[in-house]
Amino acid sequence: MRPRAPRPTAARLTRTAVATAVVTALTTLAAPAAPAAPADTGTTAHLTGTLPDGATWIADVPQRWNGTLLLFSHGFGPTVAQDAPSDAARTELLTEGYALAGSSYDPNGSMWALRSAEHDQFATLDAVTAKIGEPRRTLSVGQSMGGLVNAQLARDGAGRIDGALGLCGLVAGGTDLDNYQLDAEYTIARLLLPGQQTALVRFGSAAEAAATADRLTAAVTAAQSTPQGRARIALAAAYLNLPTWAPGRTAPAPTDWSGQEEQQAAWFAQGILSFVEGGRYAIEQSAGGNNSWNRGVDYTRLLAGSSHAPQVRALYRAAGLDLDADLGALTRGAAITADPAAVRTAERTSSAGQGLSVPLLDVHTVADNLVPVEQEHRFADRVRAAGDGALLRQAYVRRQGHCAFTTAETVAALHALEHRVTTGHWDDAAAADTLQRSATALGLDGAAYIPYRPAALTVGRDRPAYPAHH
Repeated sequence: MRPRAPRPTAARLTRTAVATAVVTALTTLAAPAAPAAPADTGTTAHLTGTLPDGATWIADVPQRWNGTLLLFSHGFGPTVAQDAPSDAARTELLTEGYALAGSSYDPNGSMWALRSAEHDQFATLDAVTAKIGEPRRTLSVGQSMGGLVNAQLARDGAGRIDGALGLCGLVAGGTDLDNYQLDAEYTIARLLLPGQQTALVRFGSAAEAAATADRLTAAVTAAQSTPQGRARIALAAAYLNLPTWAPGRTAPAPTDWSGQEEQQAAWFAQGILSFVEGGRYAIEQSAGGNNSWNRGVDYTRLLAGSSHAPQVRALYRAAGLDLDADLGALTRGAAITADPAAVRTAERTSSAGQGLSVPLLDVHTVADNLVPVEQEHRFADRVRAAGDGALLRQAYVRRQGHCAFTTAETVAALHALEHRVTTGHWDDAAAADTLQRSATALGLDGAAYIPYRPAALTVGRDRPAYPAHH
């Protein structure tokens, strides 16, 4: 077990304000709500406890336990114990005989709880097994930010867990996240709010983060009314790795550039920047400062590496705008620097991909607005570089939204992971067609697994080198 990192020295979160903003954004953006714990019944035992750091844990154990314990890592938001990704998934998993457990993480710190999450999950495992006995098998499952926690458990959990299932995981880590989000925020501020001072990093309060989100969102809303504004929105969306397929819409054609931008604008209109800025504030609180930077970033080169570059170029031509001029202005004005200690803390607490010790299956929707599917590309590169590519498999669902999986898709992925743990081989268990057949055969709520290969993440920085803030 890795030692627990010290508590942040930065000021604590204004938790009520941030929690309200985050929960509102999650609801607006169709992220899953926190599942409620089921009441005790004659067939399921519901257990609770508290860890030394104040984190709480829960567990649900069916009367006919199949011997497998699922350790669930929840996503970003209020630090409340959860043991399944949704109510429906919990019901199905308990019906199949799995025991479920999960912690809140440390409730006294930031909602970006990476400084305590891995430690608290392992401590939860100890606490639960002390009450129910040693499981025949332990599998970790993580969702969103919890997918990053899950990847850390898969890295460090040899002898504690046997395999891991990641759902919509934020596996590129906190610094990559903050950096590509900074590129998008900076583009909106510089090109759509020229001459105005807009705080983008080092937020002093939740209110300051929310004010930035409101200002940037209003700028995008206003810009959508002109061809020039829409072209610049597309540029910001490219840096944000924002999908071109929004909820309730038909996916636009590959060369329907204006249709793609319209759906990206719909994501902005639904409040994605409120989530971005609230998340940045929480990460800064956890890391003890700003862990992102754009000084030295070449925005021309950055766009050239984006899968959205053809769309941006086409919309700039149609609008009669000089793309090179905008990119040059962005590059010349890039002056935001990082706090070295915060970068080091985020690297230590909020990253993964430095190797795997157990098999990991990651599942992602192809149009994820909050954790872009391109994060899986970045993560896989790191796992392969560590020599552990054979332990990793990734699967994709053709759907819009963050963590928008059916229960059938989740359970089928779990069964595929179990195949790997039982046999020692993936075979074709994690292939799209196999997962689709397995999920459909469950007769639950459908499935949409497809063969897919994500594009590279547009981030333009390698870690851990960074320009220092003085």
